[in-house]
Amino acid sequence: MKLLVVEDEPSLLNSITRYFRQEQFICEGVSNYADALRRIEDTPYDCIVLDINLPGGSGLQLLKYLREDKKKDGVIIISARNSLDDKITGLDYGADDYLTKPFHLPELSARVKALLRRKYSDGNALLDLNLLRIDLASRTVTIEGQPAALSKIEYDLLLFLVTNKNRVVSRQAIAEHMYDGPSDQAPGPEFVYSHIKNLKRKLKEKGCPEIIQTVYGLGYKLVL
Repeated sequence: MKLLVVEDEPSLLNSITRYFRQEQFICEGVSNYADALRRIEDTPYDCIVLDINLPGGSGLQLLKYLREDKKKDGVIIISARNSLDDKITGLDYGADDYLTKPFHLPELSARVKALLRRKYSDGNALLDLNLLRIDLASRTVTIEGQPAALSKIEYDLLLFLVTNKNRVVSRQAIAEHMYDGPSDQAPGPEFVYSHIKNLKRKLKEKGCPEIIQTVYGLGYKLVL
């Protein structure tokens, strides 16, 4: 799962990004409006943790841009503002949740995970896909009840393909999603090819049918 944290207070930004990386998320952080806008224009995120007060602009304007551009990134607003009007405005603009500062990082994590469950599995922690089961809470994969020992990258790759099932996903889109850094520094096709190959092998070893297809010249598609 790929997160973007937009927060102008350095210590809080570092605390949040460090916490989610320990939770096995790919987590990027920016501290101002301009950098945040560049990131959300270039990269889709599973969730954006968004402060309202930013140098150079408002987090609410970023949220408005996201929704007007039909982007599906989940958004949780974090703000020192505790007024009802601010909460209503944020939710009206399309935020999925609103958390008032100060907060505990485990609470923010729980809200992010709840948002992702709603987004990808109708609120359930389990994704059942024929023989394949993905447990979003424990980040584990089983095939007919047998655990598949996937690396962090392989798990995130599988989940990214599942959330785009039956659609062709380009190698570039996969590389940018998997890479924890600026999109213009994302690794090349060999990085994607290597992890796709390993993922397919591990699924096959557990008896999973060939659900990841190569679409030559375009990318990959997970077919269910």
